Amino acid sequence: MVNYAHSLPGRPEKDWEPLGDHLDAVGRVAARFASSFGWGTAAEVAGRLHDIGKTSAQFQAYIRVPDTDRVEHVQGGDHSTAGARTAVKQYRDLGRLLAFGVAGHHAGLADSDRLDGRLDPKRTVLPDYEGWEAHTGTLPGLPDLTPKAWRKLDAHKGFSQAFLVRMLFSCLVDADFLETERFYAAADGAAVLRGQHRTVAQLLDRLRAHQAGWKPEPTPLNQLRAEVLAHATAKAALPPGLFTLTVPTGGGKTLTSLRFALEHAVRHGLQRVVYVIPYTSIIEQTADEFHRVLGTADDVLEHHASFDWEAAGRRLTDDGEGRDGLARLRRAAENWDAPVIVTTAVQFFESLYAVRTSRCRKLHNLARSVIVLDEAQTLPLPLLQPCLAVLDELRLNYGASAVLCTATQPAIRTQDGFAGGLDIPPERELAPNPPGLYARLRRVRVERMPSPVDDVALADRFAASSQMLCIVNSRAHAVELFGRIRGQEGAAHLTTLMCPRHRRAVLARVRQRLRDGLPVRLVATSLIEAGVDIDFPEVWRAVTGLDSIAQAAGRCNREGKLAGLGRTVVFKPAEREAPRELRLLAEIAEGVLDRFDDPLTLESVRAYFGQLYWTRGGAAFDAARLDGQPFPILRTIADTSPGFRYPFDTIARAFRMIDDAMDPVIVPWRGEDGSDTHATDLLARIASMPRPRTDDLRMLQQYTVPVPPKAREYWLTAGALRPVHPALGEALLVFGDDSHYDSETGVRLGDPAHRSAESNLF
Repeated sequence: MVNYAHSLPGRPEKDWEPLGDHLDAVGRVAARFASSFGWGTAAEVAGRLHDIGKTSAQFQAYIRVPDTDRVEHVQGGDHSTAGARTAVKQYRDLGRLLAFGVAGHHAGLADSDRLDGRLDPKRTVLPDYEGWEAHTGTLPGLPDLTPKAWRKLDAHKGFSQAFLVRMLFSCLVDADFLETERFYAAADGAAVLRGQHRTVAQLLDRLRAHQAGWKPEPTPLNQLRAEVLAHATAKAALPPGLFTLTVPTGGGKTLTSLRFALEHAVRHGLQRVVYVIPYTSIIEQTADEFHRVLGTADDVLEHHASFDWEAAGRRLTDDGEGRDGLARLRRAAENWDAPVIVTTAVQFFESLYAVRTSRCRKLHNLARSVIVLDEAQTLPLPLLQPCLAVLDELRLNYGASAVLCTATQPAIRTQDGFAGGLDIPPERELAPNPPGLYARLRRVRVERMPSPVDDVALADRFAASSQMLCIVNSRAHAVELFGRIRGQEGAAHLTTLMCPRHRRAVLARVRQRLRDGLPVRLVATSLIEAGVDIDFPEVWRAVTGLDSIAQAAGRCNREGKLAGLGRTVVFKPAEREAPRELRLLAEIAEGVLDRFDDPLTLESVRAYFGQLYWTRGGAAFDAARLDGQPFPILRTIADTSPGFRYPFDTIARAFRMIDDAMDPVIVPWRGEDGSDTHATDLLARIASMPRPRTDDLRMLQQYTVPVPPKAREYWLTAGALRPVHPALGEALLVFGDDSHYDSETGVRLGDPAHRSAESNLF
């Protein structure tokens, strides 16, 4: 009897996929992925071993039963442990590193003790998989698996080996998904439309042409932007590695960093540009700008997590092997094979510490890439060292370059005295003379209110100033302050309580009114501080960290069109304490405001970060928590590195960029005038199909709002939320009507019990 990897129910077995063909194909594709960082042979071995358990009589019986009868009548058994055991037997320590991925190629990377239980024949009894060698062919020897050039990250014991497990796992699962997809598509006579993008060289040509044809007004500001662009571009020939780009807000660092990244990629044969920004709320703006300057809608991938594909897949029962399984839904999860990726820091860094297959399959595409980390100072301090460690590892062993791009460069280099920081010498700064740039770009005066300011006083100031922006520290405060100015001409509100499509409409209206000289009175949270191109003559900022104050100041007199300096006012909200995670930042910022006449100079910023890092101490930067208890990630990796006993799943649960996790809900927003039917038409089309389409689900991101889990659960129980599609179950829910969505402020979180969690999302 022939052993098969995949069946086609209702069709003769001669059309099915032989197991040897699948193992060979996955091995070859995984090897191609891993060859970019020198581990192609090891990845090939993982691919050729991953499904050898399917040689068992139990699995072959399972695969011959119709999909609809499988769960009721027969199970396929454990087919992934066999390859893991064989890897350890054949390759000893290196085999254990491979075993994590082989054993987890469906369920994800597990903790070491769970892997041990599967590797031990006394604890996990497997169906007989004798004869597997006939399907894999002769495997390479141990000396052929390890590349000679591979190095270990000296600063963090065991980290390089643990990260290698993730990268090889990524190569394996992406290859497995792609080859399974290819087989079923070919069986149906369908084309698998993947790849087919323009190259980074072609995109660079387009960007060069765009910038060559751009004839801006010959102002001093535009002259300075041109100087920054030319200086950074000239440094693209430097060898791959770590860079900084320190340009004050308004200096054109977004397009400068994109131009450098493409020039650098082409010069050194790198594969793609990954642009990492701090907030989901501004992905669409950055992606739109890249679409415009690159002249393409198909080569820039906007990607952030809006719902849990694994939770949706758990409603299915065929172990991901059939056409109706999880493999189908996973097609919506991107593997980042586009030449330009725009994503969030949450998506980027949490994926690098993730264990689930859907989040890890893209990781191998970070090898030989250019990673632009915009607003690097926004990285959460308790995870700062784990974040820096992955950037350093990608540089060291995976041929990647990383650009820390910011207006207020944090002191996280070893040259700044930061223990465990990044080694980025001064010559790898891409901007010309950052202190001089600041002096030339100074467009605001920062002042500090001597006494706390209440919302009544803020509303009065709004009434006296026809164009003013006020940025506060929580969504709850933004809603309440907006309620006081709602009747003033040009009043507007902007927070993540609004869906992205709604926010874009508000921003477009605000920008147009500013251009026309009409009144604009905008209340917003910090989402407006990074990447949002907007220009007010007066900005008020609730006290927070100095880096955020600098970003707020960047929305004031941004284009330098005022006769004098713009006005940026820092105030302490009366009767409203700063969120817990901002209190220390605000306290240190107030000290800097006391000491420096201009708190936005690079000297002031260095003093702020120096004080912040000194006050917190080294342990504060590897200070994740799990179930309320300290869980230092890098120390845990070091402690478990002997014998490669890494607790991957536990680490993934501990590495959370946002403490109070939010759950997504979909709002059927109908536009500012109530006539936009795009959302309702899209939802109706998804609901009418047997299976939701990838493109439709991606479009739903424009109608997603993060809410506290308790609020989501309350609305679900009350019947206000329903599944977008039965196949997704509770993984993706939509409001049945618009009664829970305010046309100006977004989702109504009226229950005070929900305030404590939502106030921490900015």
